Amino acid sequence: MSSKERNLSTVPELDFSQLSEKSISIVVSEWNDDITFSLRNACLETLKKFGISEDNISVEYVPGTFELVYGSSLANQKHHPDAIVALGCVIKGETDHDKYINNAVSTGLMQLNLMLKKPVVFGVLTPNNKDQALDRAGGQYGNKGVEAAMTALKMLELKRKCSEQSQKIGF
Repeated sequence: MSSKERNLSTVPELDFSQLSEKSISIVVSEWNDDITFSLRNACLETLKKFGISEDNISVEYVPGTFELVYGSSLANQKHHPDAIVALGCVIKGETDHDKYINNAVSTGLMQLNLMLKKPVVFGVLTPNNKDQALDRAGGQYGNKGVEAAMTALKMLELKRKCSEQSQKIGF
């Protein structure tokens, strides 16, 4: 479903109380910081709203979206979080650079998910122009930072439930 059909900031009332002790690292691209810092702020607000203590949230910055993969790996080494949220914005330009950056970052973050065995959330906007980015960073379609935070929480809850099930004895 595209963001035109769903507001990114609309979240259901879910109970994440069993996640209150979890830690989350947010890695933010400084490129297009008017967009990415809005994503960061919405992500932070959402995590706190759902019970993640500010003491359990770390924020690291990288120069651009391409650096989110390595930055996420470094945040993992430094903070040992339960989940990582990578936030960036690559706006289509006159060349195909956006395709190369977006493909590399999505592949890299997917690989980190598997390698680290923890949620590494792709919170990267891939708009055609700045107006589309603004629409998704607090504008008419909400804020992708909220969606990224909710994804991290939902994946942590899934991991908790699956871990709980695997500890049961019997069928």
